[in-house]
Amino acid sequence: MALTAEQLDRHKRHLLLKEIGGPGVQKLRAAKVTIIGAGALGGPCALYLAAAGVGEIEIWDDDVVDRSNLQRQVQFTEADIDRSKAEILGDRLQALNPDVKVSVQTQRFAPGADLLGAILIDATDNFETRFALNALAHESGRYLVSGAASRWTGQISVYASGVDTDAPCYACFVPELPPEAEACDDVGVVGALTGMVGTRMALEAIKIVAGAGKPLIGRLLIIDGLSGESRVLKLRPNPDCSVCSR
Repeated sequence: MALTAEQLDRHKRHLLLKEIGGPGVQKLRAAKVTIIGAGALGGPCALYLAAAGVGEIEIWDDDVVDRSNLQRQVQFTEADIDRSKAEILGDRLQALNPDVKVSVQTQRFAPGADLLGAILIDATDNFETRFALNALAHESGRYLVSGAASRWTGQISVYASGVDTDAPCYACFVPELPPEAEACDDVGVVGALTGMVGTRMALEAIKIVAGAGKPLIGRLLIIDGLSGESRVLKLRPNPDCSVCSR
């Protein structure tokens, strides 16, 4: 479908990029993405995907806004306290780009849920949900873009075992619940770092959809906010993985 004058103006900067251009913008308009988590990671990720013109965005989150969220969840304001995160974020996306179709699920994701997206975004903060999303992504042949942030450190990767048999899944990297798992509610997190992780997750999803560059498949990007440095680790499939080696 041809772009209107308003859409051409909106996406001008992407149209100028040879890695995206007109074909990439059209692919983004046809894309469907599901984001699990509307908070510190899911918020900035969703905003940039909507701004990029992703056709359909589905948001899952059963939580409401708390004042303690505002230090890092910049998609919310004081006026949003005690209101549904998913609903507010959905409204923000629609206001940012009316062309995007937004659907909201004000409930917690659970195994067996029917998710819209061909790309799944793991913006959660608990391992049980991460494991369930990973299993779903593998079994249904979908990409899983995953991010995490704690204290001053952020991590981003793309798991594609259901798409590429040579790619590892999340369980290859984290086979079971870490014995000393930390939650940002307990140890804290720098707000700006969560924005870096969330926007980088959006970047990975855009690259996958547009076929641009090299997504972080089989690689883990680690951001050290204190030193200002980052490094990339190679991830390999685990032949004994309980999810992707079956």
